[in-house]
Amino acid sequence: MATNKNALIRYQVLDKCFRNPGRMYFIEDLLEECNAALQEFNCHNEGIGRRQLFDDIRFMESSQGWSVPLERYRLNRKVYYRYSDLNFSINNQPLNETEANQIRSALMIMSRFTGTPQFEWINEIVPVLENKLGLTGSEKHVIAFDTNFDLKGIHLIAPLFNAIINKTVLKITYKAFYKSQPEVLLYHPYYLKQFNNRWFVLGLNEDENIYDWNLALDRIENIELTNLPYRSTDTDWDEYFFDIVGVTKEANKEVEEIVLKFSKSNAPYVITKPLHPTQKDNYNENKELIVRIKVIPNYELEKLILSFGENVKVISPLHLREKIKSRCKKAFENY
Repeated sequence: MATNKNALIRYQVLDKCFRNPGRMYFIEDLLEECNAALQEFNCHNEGIGRRQLFDDIRFMESSQGWSVPLERYRLNRKVYYRYSDLNFSINNQPLNETEANQIRSALMIMSRFTGTPQFEWINEIVPVLENKLGLTGSEKHVIAFDTNFDLKGIHLIAPLFNAIINKTVLKITYKAFYKSQPEVLLYHPYYLKQFNNRWFVLGLNEDENIYDWNLALDRIENIELTNLPYRSTDTDWDEYFFDIVGVTKEANKEVEEIVLKFSKSNAPYVITKPLHPTQKDNYNENKELIVRIKVIPNYELEKLILSFGENVKVISPLHLREKIKSRCKKAFENY
């Protein structure tokens, strides 16, 4: 079965012709109707020939198609085509085998994406479609993504996404970790980003007039839509995030070269999973890995460095070296 739009258009045209009791459709008429529909869809379409038309009819009559009840009626030396049951339509029939296989394959692909918040709707729709369309099978999942479905705030992804697309100003009730009471702010959302299994939205805080105000979704307590005028931004968010690790970009800080030294045991992991796209690395005389990245230092970078424990040492810049040293001392004091 051809699966392109042209084939679907032809099947629908033929189905309509076969159901029409008011006209006799000979092969030339069917060919004319199909080509007219194809050219209406695409003026550059050259149409089909008699061989393709006969192939289409043969497919529609087959069990792989719809097993249409097509009769051939002779008039003089010509034959016209019509359903024996004029109430029949391919649109009223159960899925044919080819369609079922195609949808089953699509569902199998969709069901592999278990574990990402933007695809949680698949968990609901796949079983329903399989049940309604008779596509149940025993295929096993072979891929999963690392995420936390119980993470607070995941349900806000859809309304925030819609607000960004529809350019809607929001009134957001937000409680930061370091504040005892929540605050209400007028917010123009621009961009959603996931980092370290948490979701964040960046947008304009109208009260502070800061365009890249970062809100963690798990700290948002309520969202209300407003009719206030929306202020857009021309920010290239891919470029915005290129200079940092994570989501925090502190104002008035410049990109710096960060030099790190990794132990021999951790070197292969850092090479195969770079810390940042700007990473350049080489081994020193002791077979330790020297890594250089160019980023704006932030809290997420510090956490990343600390995650390597005793297997990393900050060489430069000095202020970052001292910051990591201080945090390591505080961690040691806990023991």
